[in-house]
Amino acid sequence: MIIKMLVGLLSGTTASMGLGGGFILMIYLTTIAGVDQMDAQGMNILFFLPVALVSIFMHMKNKLIDAKPLASSIIFGIIGVLLGICVAFLVQVYWISKLFSLLLFIFGIKELFHKKS
Repeated sequence: MIIKMLVGLLSGTTASMGLGGGFILMIYLTTIAGVDQMDAQGMNILFFLPVALVSIFMHMKNKLIDAKPLASSIIFGIIGVLLGICVAFLVQVYWISKLFSLLLFIFGIKELFHKKS
C-alpha cells in the first residue's frame, strides 16, 4: 500500500511539473503491478486528466499560459487522443508495448544529446 501511495505521489508531482509522471506510472503498472499495456495506458490517461486540469489552472493563475492558443490546443489534443485510441484498438498489445518502448528509447536518446538553448 505504501509503494502505491508513493508511486501516486511521485507520478502526480512530476506530471504537474511537466516531467513525465505518466512514464513513472506506466513503468510501475506494467512491471511491478503486472497490468496489461492497454489497461495501463487507459489508467494513465485517466490519471493524467485531473492532474492536467489542476496544472492548467495553477499555471494560468500564475500567468504562465497564454490563453489564446489554449482552446485550440485542447480541441486538437482531444482529437489526437481519440485517433490514438482508435489506432490502439487496431494494433495488438504486443506491438503497442514494443512501440511504446521504442518511443521512450528515442526520447531518451534525444534528451541525452539535445543541447538546450
